Amino acid sequence: MNRLGLRARVTAGFAVGALSLAAVMALFTYDLTRRSLLEERERTAVRVAYFDAEVVRGGLDTDEPDVVEVLRSLDTGGSRRPLLFLDGQPHARAAEVSGDIVPAELRRLVAAGEPAVQRVRVDGQATLLVGVPLSERASYYELTSLREVEETFAVLALTLTAVAIMVGGSGAALGWYATRRSVRPLTAVADAAERIAAGDVTTRLDATTDPDLTRLSTSFNHMVDQLARRIERDRRFAADVSHELRSPLQTLAAAASVLTSRRVHQDERTAMAAGLVADEVARFQRLVDDLIQLARTEQPAQRETVDVAALAREACRSRGLPTELVRLAPDTPADWRVDRRRLEQVLLNLLDNAVRYGDGPVAVRLSRAAAETGVVEVDDAGPGVPPADREVIFDRFVRGRAAHARAGTDGTGLGLALVSAHVAAHGGRARVEDRPGGGARFRVELPGSLP
Repeated sequence: MNRLGLRARVTAGFAVGALSLAAVMALFTYDLTRRSLLEERERTAVRVAYFDAEVVRGGLDTDEPDVVEVLRSLDTGGSRRPLLFLDGQPHARAAEVSGDIVPAELRRLVAAGEPAVQRVRVDGQATLLVGVPLSERASYYELTSLREVEETFAVLALTLTAVAIMVGGSGAALGWYATRRSVRPLTAVADAAERIAAGDVTTRLDATTDPDLTRLSTSFNHMVDQLARRIERDRRFAADVSHELRSPLQTLAAAASVLTSRRVHQDERTAMAAGLVADEVARFQRLVDDLIQLARTEQPAQRETVDVAALAREACRSRGLPTELVRLAPDTPADWRVDRRRLEQVLLNLLDNAVRYGDGPVAVRLSRAAAETGVVEVDDAGPGVPPADREVIFDRFVRGRAAHARAGTDGTGLGLALVSAHVAAHGGRARVEDRPGGGARFRVELPGSLP
């Protein structure tokens, strides 16, 4: 399972923290407001109920009181409903109010002369029931609807929920902004590292005014300086050694050529030894040439407009291969912006690799991968490259299993390393994959090469 990135984790942490804090505050506010409103409503209901109870007591203080008329004389509005128990019988202004509404425990408490208050539900609505003892014969109850209060609670809950969500979203936005500001130096370091890996050792980090990041930029730039000096030192060493080896090699090659030309005058063992010397000298010369090429790969690519299709056909002709192998995709222009010398070396090395280890090339395709990325693919008919070897074969002096299986080949182990280096100088990459139908497909991508 993929883990979230640093920015996502920090943003999520800000969002969860803000949402949790907002939720706690919302619950606290809701509970405090709810209790305050209910207590205030209860005090008001009790006060009004006592006032109405006094009115009822006065109306019953006659020889033959009209109970219903007494109850109708109360100004209860639409939210309160009176109920009177006289000699154990309930009396109300309307039929929908019955004595069963009053819980038995509350009735016993009020009948014993104690006023009482209880919240009940009547017809599914929250109702506040206030009981007031009038005399030994009578008890007065008043039902106050809490529907408006419940509606207020619902609106309050919805509002607080919306506020909590908004606070959580604001926390996420703040976290995203904070991490964007915080990881910007890390992004700059990553971008600089990618450019350096692509061969641009002139990349440096800008000086920063943040004292916490000054050491990072200074140390990074110092590291790149040391790396650039080491690369340049290694490049010069390889170039100097290769050039110094050329003179004695030329002498050896001339001597080997003389010996080879006189094979007919030599005995069999001497002729065989002369042939081996000539082959090894030739292989040594190719190795030195490859080392010189490898030393030059550290230099930036010199792009120019090149007819890549014609360049690929010329490379095939130089290796004695049919030019019909070159195929240009219909949507791909023939003229590319590339380093001619480097791309020519890439094509030659891939063709040589296909001849030595892949039973010969079967196609050289030129196509487009993206808006400005050109692609060169060389297919062969060989055994292919095992997945375990597909990365390491582009390293220096590494030969894949197919090469080891053909111990008689004269490869130097630098051909594909040169391909990778030349492609990296263009800001691209080289890789190998299976060819449909069998064999290997070497694919080179060159960003910025197409118009």
